[in-house]
Amino acid sequence: MNRVAAPPVLPLPPASGGRREGDPPGRRSWVELDGPLGLESGATLPGVRLAYETWGRPAPDGSNAVLVLHALTGDSHAAGPAGPGHPSAGWWDALIGPGRALDTDRWFVVAPNVLGGCQGSTGPSSLRPDGSHWGGDFPYLTVRDQVSAEALLADALGIGRWAAVIGGSMGGMRALEWAVSRPDRTGSLLVLAAPAASSAEQIAWGSTQIAAIRSDPGWRGGGYHDAPPGSGPHQGLGLARRIAHVTYRSEPELAARFGRRAQPGELPSLGGRYQVESYLDHHAAKLVRRFDAGSYVVLTEAMNAHDVGRGRGGAARALARADMPALIAGIDSDRLYPPAQQAETAALLPGADRPRIVESPYGHDGFLIETDQVGSLVRELLPPAPPAPPAPPGPPN
Repeated sequence: MNRVAAPPVLPLPPASGGRREGDPPGRRSWVELDGPLGLESGATLPGVRLAYETWGRPAPDGSNAVLVLHALTGDSHAAGPAGPGHPSAGWWDALIGPGRALDTDRWFVVAPNVLGGCQGSTGPSSLRPDGSHWGGDFPYLTVRDQVSAEALLADALGIGRWAAVIGGSMGGMRALEWAVSRPDRTGSLLVLAAPAASSAEQIAWGSTQIAAIRSDPGWRGGGYHDAPPGSGPHQGLGLARRIAHVTYRSEPELAARFGRRAQPGELPSLGGRYQVESYLDHHAAKLVRRFDAGSYVVLTEAMNAHDVGRGRGGAARALARADMPALIAGIDSDRLYPPAQQAETAALLPGADRPRIVESPYGHDGFLIETDQVGSLVRELLPPAPPAPPAPPGPPN
């Protein structure tokens, strides 16, 4: 009789996979924002702190500063190895460093952890002034609120104007908001795989993931952060990750990698898994150990609310404000944020000529994977520094 091999048994996940006070800081620095932060909803958020990382050195006038903005489950660790405080290597490590597209011998690169996140910045897993976790009481955020906090970070760093603002997916939404709301502080713009406004289908995908988390009994209205291991909403967060990951990859890639094959040693007819199920289980198990369910909800809500034209007379009028040099790029196999959305944005931006296309079989995740092509876009936006002029001739012998 064939037996089904049991999946490996992992330790119980923590109630929250987000960073906790006392964890190793890694490469992070922090800025405490002065005073409460006023939010688009009319609420205020007291005691805001942003974590960030930097590479390179700032010019005396701050003119070489580049802002790099991460996606939904990213963080400030855009470059560098895994290690204490950083469970994963930098998500754009191939792009940031000496001689790379974002050459840190020339550029001062800044990557913050987004407001509402869980890797050092204020979010649902953070402590309130009274010492309790924010949890489900954390206020509703929008992309505009997140950019307002990042502008205060720039002030604290003495950066009046970024040479470039660069981001993909949720980071691309924030980059567009920077360009529209603060064109005088955005020297140039690179947006990858992000729309000017989230569509009905994108909101539907996000709302389904939020519902998966909130339907987990471990959610407890968002008040789970002091629960013991295995008692948080890890089942709901894992399901949300499975749903999201299908939208992040392309159907042809999943077909080529997995087809209908069963996981080795498992028989679906006896309760075992297909290979693609094992793949999704793997990504779910990883995320629940490094991310917070409350942050996933807050950030997904902010992405659903994303609309640069809200209250500004529509996207066309809003984007007309952003007259800096701009590159808008889509992934040819992206089914979550399809290239047609980037083409619409590029057509409305005064400083963009045409949409760029990153060719990739990997779907939306191509903006993280196709670093050679993304690096070419960065170099197009930020050309290499001209060679230094030759030294004047010395005195005759």
